Amino acid sequence: FLFATFTPFVSWYGGRLAGQWTDPKGDTLIVLAAGDLDGGFPAEGTLLRCLYAVRAYQAGGVRKIVLAGSQISEHMRRLMIAEGVPADVLVTEDASHSTHENALYTARLLAGDNSSKALLTSDYHMFRAVRAFRKAGMGVLPQPIPDARKRATWWLLRWPAFLDEATESEKIVYYFVRGWI
Repeated sequence: FLFATFTPFVSWYGGRLAGQWTDPKGDTLIVLAAGDLDGGFPAEGTLLRCLYAVRAYQAGGVRKIVLAGSQISEHMRRLMIAEGVPADVLVTEDASHSTHENALYTARLLAGDNSSKALLTSDYHMFRAVRAFRKAGMGVLPQPIPDARKRATWWLLRWPAFLDEATESEKIVYYFVRGWI
């Protein structure tokens, strides 16, 4: 607890999982859900990813946004429309329940689409996500958002961010053992 709360480890590790911080421009932006709350409302991580996707769209260059992640993708779609993204830009992938399935189902959805693709997800999730998409045959450019790294700036939020990173590390090992990354 003390290590996670009072050292810069959480921020450092979030950066390591994110990889190189760039702002790639892809014709297609793939946004992964981070789960939902009871009642189907988007969890905080999902909302954060959506808001960064809106920013990316507003910056220009994005022609299509794929929202991947079970039934929560419809909530993501409504949020982004409310934030000014045209409905015809948004495509939902609503069958997946994991990052592995996000990659497989989005690859099927975009089969034959030769546009450049950027993958938007949280910093601590990027390592596993980008590898899962590449394993599924999709060349994606990573576009991490500062999730754990932002929470690490306030000591009260470092512990939850540390737990997210620890859980993600377990998932990385699981995906590696399964051959999914």
